[in-house]
Amino acid sequence: MIDSPANVVTGTGPEPAMGLASKLRRRKARKRAVEEPKRKITWERIKSQRVLLLMAIPLLMYQILFKYVPVYGWAIAFQDYKPGRGSILNQEWVGFENWVDLFTGVNGERFRRVVANTLGQSVLTLTVGTVGALVLALLLNEVKNAPFKRIMQNITYMPHFLSWVIVASLASVALSLPSSGGFINQGLLALGIVQEPVLFLTEPNYFWGIVAGTSLWKELGWNTIIYLAAITAIDPTLYEAAEVDGAGRWRKMFNITLPGIQPTIVVLLIINSGWILSTNFELPYFLGNGLISETAETIDVFVLRYGYQLGNYSLAVVAGIFKAVVAILLVGAANAAAKRFNQETLV
Repeated sequence: MIDSPANVVTGTGPEPAMGLASKLRRRKARKRAVEEPKRKITWERIKSQRVLLLMAIPLLMYQILFKYVPVYGWAIAFQDYKPGRGSILNQEWVGFENWVDLFTGVNGERFRRVVANTLGQSVLTLTVGTVGALVLALLLNEVKNAPFKRIMQNITYMPHFLSWVIVASLASVALSLPSSGGFINQGLLALGIVQEPVLFLTEPNYFWGIVAGTSLWKELGWNTIIYLAAITAIDPTLYEAAEVDGAGRWRKMFNITLPGIQPTIVVLLIINSGWILSTNFELPYFLGNGLISETAETIDVFVLRYGYQLGNYSLAVVAGIFKAVVAILLVGAANAAAKRFNQETLV
């Protein structure tokens, strides 16, 4: 029995549509791997693309100058660095003493707590942001009134253009007491959810949610741009075939739209995995205080305090190297996992 295109799209045939789509993608990938051998880099190809290569040189020089040349400063991690001694070459070398101090020494417990805070805030922010952006993109895609759709997009985009300092200030005011303009407490009291104002910025258990919620408000609309662009690339005939077969909006959304943008979702997750330990710096720094430091302090805040406030530059550099190495490993692992499951990958 051969399924019609509409049955394949809506999943009313012998197999679900998403299972068929996954099989077809794997089959096409294997076919491309067999039929399209890897193209070799030759002088002829370089000559034919010389204009593009020349255009890439300024960007390449920028990356080398500002991303790779400063890496020589990692030598500070193996020194007892004191600015007054002169250049890096004039410092006292201590081997892995700073590494041992950071992970197992006096600062070990604090650094482990800092890593846990960073992971918690980043994973929660990434999860909430990804799900929120997907939901908003799917909902906006279903809006047929073009003027209303543009208005909604502009409203959700605008917070992206505010600086994090302003966003942190707005969040601080929103979470404050009603007498100070805290409209969140005012709403909770009016609805009878709480009997007295909640001191959000003094309760450690609330802080991760505050960071994730504030980041969601600021970046929600901006993050939907890529998903909306991916949705526009889906073949419209798939929706037409689904309508002929009687599929509704929800069926088309789950059987056409989501599978169609799945490669984009996977690639973005791979890229964002490298930023797991690079959670937003401004919110933990400006909203954090001594009462909630156990859950608010992140690696970036830790580096700032040790490097600039306490003058322990070597320990700060060790923390920075740790973050960079973990980011590389996370991106590689996520890319390998995506390749293992026949999904889109970076390389």
